[in-house]
Formats: sequence, C-alpha cells, structure tokens
Amino acid sequence: MLTARYLLRALRFCSSAPCPRHKPSAKLSVRDALRAQNPSGERVKVQGWIRSIRSQKEVLFLHVNDGSSLESLQVVAESSFDSRELAFGSSVEVQGQLIKSPSKRQNVELKAEKIEVIGNCDAKAFPIKYKERHPLEYMRQYPHLRCRTNVLSSILRVRSEATAAIHSFFKPSSKIKLPEENFFNVPAFLTVSGQLHLEVMSGAFTQVFTFGPTFRAENSQTRRHLAEFYMVEAEISFVKSLQDLMQVMEELFKATTVTVLSNCPEDVELCHKFIAPGQKDRLEHMLKNNFLIISYTEAVEILKQASQNFTFTPEWGIDLQTEHEKYLLKHCGNIPVFIINYPLALKPFYMRDNEDGPQHTVAAVDLLVPGVGELFGGSLREERYHVLEQRLARYLDLRQFGSVPHGGFGMGFERYLQCILGVENIKDVIPFPRFTHSCLL
Repeated sequence: MLTARYLLRALRFCSSAPCPRHKPSAKLSVRDALRAQNPSGERVKVQGWIRSIRSQKEVLFLHVNDGSSLESLQVVAESSFDSRELAFGSSVEVQGQLIKSPSKRQNVELKAEKIEVIGNCDAKAFPIKYKERHPLEYMRQYPHLRCRTNVLSSILRVRSEATAAIHSFFKPSSKIKLPEENFFNVPAFLTVSGQLHLEVMSGAFTQVFTFGPTFRAENSQTRRHLAEFYMVEAEISFVKSLQDLMQVMEELFKATTVTVLSNCPEDVELCHKFIAPGQKDRLEHMLKNNFLIISYTEAVEILKQASQNFTFTPEWGIDLQTEHEKYLLKHCGNIPVFIINYPLALKPFYMRDNEDGPQHTVAAVDLLVPGVGELFGGSLREERYHVLEQRLARYLDLRQFGSVPHGGFGMGFERYLQCILGVENIKDVIPFPRFTHSCLL
C-alpha cells in the first residue's frame, strides 16, 4: 500500500513538472565556430556548403563552409549519416555539439547529431570539380558560380573589408557621403564620375566623398578596364596645394591596406601564394616607403633618356601610355609615384591653371602603382571666376557665390584590389564583370 502511494506521487510529479528538453541550438557562422575558445559541447547549428566529404567504416567527415572564412569547419558524424545526397557542393544544415578537436589540424570540430541536406548538388554536372584548382580564366565562364571557389571567395571578402575600411577612413573627419539617386523625372545618362555633384556639395561641406558604381562606354579589352566599375571619389575644400591632396591619397591607400592585411590575413595570403608569388614583399615595399613625386615634364625627360624602345615615342604634350607608366615605376624602384602638373591641353577644363608658360600646365596629379599603373587621378579645381569665364560658362554660378580653393581625386576600386592582391586581370576582382561584348549577369 505504501509502495503504491509513493508510485502515485511520482506519477503526479512527472505529469505536472515539465520534461527536460535540450536547449535550442545556437546558430553560428563557420567563422565564429572556428574562433570559439575552449568549446565544451555547446549545441550549435551551422549552415553552409560541403567543400569535402570523406567516409570511413564508422566515421563520416565533412568540411562545411558558409563564406564567412577561408577555413572550413570539420563536421564529424557517425557513418549512418552517409548518403548520396551528401556530396561536394550540396547545401546542408548541421546541428550538434561544438567540441575541441583531438586533431592538430584544427582547434574545434562539430560532432553532428543531425544533418539535413537543403539543396542537392550533382557533383558530376557541377562545373567546379572537387580538389581541382581551376584557372581564373576558366571560372570567368561561370560568374554565377565562381564565388564558390576559395580564390574568388577570398577576393570578395577582401573587397568587403576594403569597402568598410574606405568608409571608416572618411568617417572620423565628419566627411559627408553623397548618396546616389535612383529615379529621375528628366532625361538622365550613366555617369563616369560623381565629381560634378561633389563639387556642388563642397560649397557647403568642406569634405565630401562618394563610393559607388560608374560606367564607361569605352571599347577596351585590356586587363585594366571594365564597362562598369566602382570609384571612390572625394572633394576637399580650402585645399591650395597638390601636396595636401596627395597626402590624403597616400593615407587612404595605406590605411585601407593595413586594415585589410590585419582583418583578412588568410584571404590575402591565399592570393599572394597562388596568384601572385612575391606580391607580399612588393606590397610591404610600397607601404614602408613614402610615395615619390615627379612632374610630368621630369617624367618625359626620364622616358626620353631611357635605353628602352617604346611603341609610343615619349614627347612633351602626349598622354603617358601603359609602357611609359611601367618604365617610370621601375625607374623609381617600384615605389608608387605621383606624376604632377600635366599639360593643360591634356586635361579637362575644370583643372586649375598653373599659369606657368611657356609650357602651359595644370595642377593635376596621377598616382601610379606597380602592377596596375594609374590608380588615382585628381587635381586642384579651377575656382577663379575670370579664368573659367574664358573656358566654360557652366561653372560660373558655383564660382560666383562664395567660391573657395578646392581639389579632389578618384580611385578605381577594382584597380586598388588588383594592386594589393596581385591579381593580373581586373575581371577577377569584381563579382560580375561587365565589359565590351560581355554582360553575362
């Protein structure tokens, strides 16, 4: 009778008290999972794509990546989880316990309790083959899939980090970012630059910048040109010398690069190792040296005295060609070099006249960097009303009402990425390259 009474109490307690349940799995990115310190069996959920799969008698090993890091997370499961659906390229959701790995190859691993295939992938039909290192040229055929490769995903992570670093560079000084407009009630055309709008804004804010896509209808098939590319553009008021402008350019390049190297070391190392051996040393050489400055006139004299035969004969008054830029950089010890004070006839009307006859020049500057050539282009702007009156009436209102000395520059973002990563072709540092006769996406 006593035993029955205790049994009845136990049943009442069991029916009224909630049954113990597992704590819901916390969703983690692969990057956060890999960075976990001293994991002790916390239940987590990871989503991503299978990068490799290896099945043994009693154990199944998967490597899952979600794009948040170069390194993949090792998943360890019982062999009973194995199936044809678990294939290279398939998307999965894995739940289990995050534990310290007994292997020296990784610090942590995920002991799977549940594996769900979200999307199947036919490995035979998949253009990206397991354990095969595809050339960048091959992957350009598949712009919609190439971000799944290690190299392209690393480049895109660096691109993202560089974008954030550029915004961070401009943000502390209360610089105003000019938004891009999307809808118009008047005829509008694709622009190659936001400079004209920035000049308007620089009449009210001393430092403004914009960062977005620009377009160029140029029939060029070189490794340095695209029809659509991204530009960083800045306009700074009360600037009276090219030296002030060049200082901002050099600081922007170096600050952004240092941030990228600090926050994406594995991704940068992958590019330097497999795409451009030796680029690490070349980049360090650029960062530790002050950028050089020579005038356009000095550059032409250097080219004239060169023992090298050029396809385009260097003469004062002609544009510097790619072969000229390469020679000048080599001559300067592969240190980035500013070329200043170009002939007036070569540059647009808005660049400030140096009034330095007989060789008439304007206060323009280009920054040449190894492996790319021209990266930045800028100038002091012509703020003097009477000078512009002789050239173009369009700017007169801006100069008539509270005009100030000012200058600005633009940096091709894809060329910047080429420079720091050593990627030869500009088509490989933008997600969807669009150029003459090609617009796949």
